[in-house]
Formats: sequence, C-alpha cells, structure tokens
Amino acid sequence: MSAMMSPILAHAQTTTYPNKQIRMVVPYPPGGPTDLTARVVAAEMSNALGQSIVVDNRPGASGMIGAEMVARAEPDGYTFLANASLHVINSYIYPDMRFDALKDFEPITQLAAVPLVLVVPVSSPIKTVKDLVEFGKKNPGKLNFGSAGNASAQQLAGESFKSVAGIEMQHVPYKGSAPALADLVGGQIQLMFDSMPSAMPFIKSGKLRPIAVTTVKRAQALPDLPTLAESGYPGFDIATWYGYWAPKGTPAAIVEKLSQAASTALKKQNVIEQYAGMGAEPVGSTPAEFARYNAAEAVKWEEIVRKSGAKAN
Repeated sequence: MSAMMSPILAHAQTTTYPNKQIRMVVPYPPGGPTDLTARVVAAEMSNALGQSIVVDNRPGASGMIGAEMVARAEPDGYTFLANASLHVINSYIYPDMRFDALKDFEPITQLAAVPLVLVVPVSSPIKTVKDLVEFGKKNPGKLNFGSAGNASAQQLAGESFKSVAGIEMQHVPYKGSAPALADLVGGQIQLMFDSMPSAMPFIKSGKLRPIAVTTVKRAQALPDLPTLAESGYPGFDIATWYGYWAPKGTPAAIVEKLSQAASTALKKQNVIEQYAGMGAEPVGSTPAEFARYNAAEAVKWEEIVRKSGAKAN
C-alpha cells in the first residue's frame, strides 16, 4: 500500500466503520476477571455500534499469546485486545517478549480498577492474616499460592506479601484465574490473591473465605473485610485494572469510536450493577488518558517487580 493511498483508505474505513463483526481477543480462559469485566461492556458496545463483538479466548504464556495476536492483527478496528494490568507488567518479567506493550498498541480505554482479595478455602483453618503468617512460620514450605500466570498482579501481590511477612510461599502459575480458583476450592493450593470479579462468586457461594484486600482502602463490595495495611502491613497497596487496546496504526477516529462506545456502556445501570457485584469500579477513560495511565503504571509496576524479586518460573 502506498503512503499516498493510506490516508484515503483510512478515511474510507472510518466513515463506514463498523460494517462487519468485531473480534475481542481475551488472552485468558472464560470465567476469569479479564473475561468477565470485558464481556459485560462488549455486550453493550455491540448494541451501540450496531455490530456483534465476538469474544475470542486465547489463553497462555501469561496473556502474551493473545496480546501478540492482536499486535500483529490488521489495524482496522475489527480486532482489539481486552487485557489486565499484566499487559504492561510482562515486559519486566519476560525480557525477550516479541512485542512492546506500550509501542505496539493503541490504548482505547480503561474499563475498571479492581482490588485483589486474599482468599483461602472455606475448609482452611486460616481465618485471619495473623493466622496465615503464624501457619507459614510454623509450616515452612507448606503454603502454595496460585495466580493467573507469571507476572500477574496476583503473583506480585503474593511475592510482595511473603517478603513483608517473612514467610515461605511457593508460587503456582495457572493459565488464568478460573483454573487457579478451581484448584484452590479443591485444596490443591492453599491461598490466592485474586481479582475481585472472579473471586466474588466463590465468596458469595461460601466456597472461599476472604481474609483481606490488598488496597489501602477497603473494597466497596466487601466493606467489613480489613485491608492488609490494617492487618499489620502498612503501605501495602496492590490492585489490578482492565482495559481495551487496538493494534498500533488503527485510525484515531476508530479508536475514539470504540472508546466512546465503551465509556457509554460503563455508564449503563446494568453494567454498573454487574461491576459492583464483581467488586470492580468502572472507569471509562479517553484514549489519551489511558495512554498516560499505561506509561505511569509501567513505571510503578517495574518498581514492584524489582522489589518483589518475581521471576518467570
């Protein structure tokens, strides 16, 4: 395609967009927090855009398989990525990544900000953070914590906690939160720092016991649950977030149209209620705001990764 033709074709794309089905790639299995928060909004976006948005779950490699697929996709607005903060964290865990999370994507919008919640099986003798630390010190090597994958906020919360608490915990990475939670309920692992959207159904059904949240402020969805800061670890503050990205080079007008459709969806009462039930707080930023947020979060998470000593395993 010649450079002279590109603006003409781009204009033609934007004036008719969207005129066919759109694909949203979720780089984790169905049922995880990224999948749940993204699907709710995509359903409302489909109505606003007049085209169906099909969810394409592509789990594996800590979200990098699906993300790379989007990075290599045609930048025409018909493929976009739904991902978590892991999207900007991975590069500090995997130096040999085949794409750049900041340079190879066009930020669309931040969907939500979400606390992590420390959960254990309801059959566990652990009922408080103090119980967990005492158990860990008395039983070295017997605590395994699950996560949605290497470099995830879940892993980094666990690594950070074991460092400040002075206990041994072995990290067990999964291909998303859903399989990790299944093993947690089954007793194959002992605890998990999970995102609220995927953990809340298990908490509500009585299968998992919440112990604490990882943010400085208590979670709106679990107002009686203490924070780790309140439980003896002041300053502990780790959360996750979710957003949409398009391939680099997607016309700005298309990115803006997707962003506006998502932001409108996030103001719908049914979306607000579903997010509240998940423990997620809707955001709906502009592409420029989300780009700045991506850059700032990359700096913050690089420091968290360095301090935690987290490595791919």
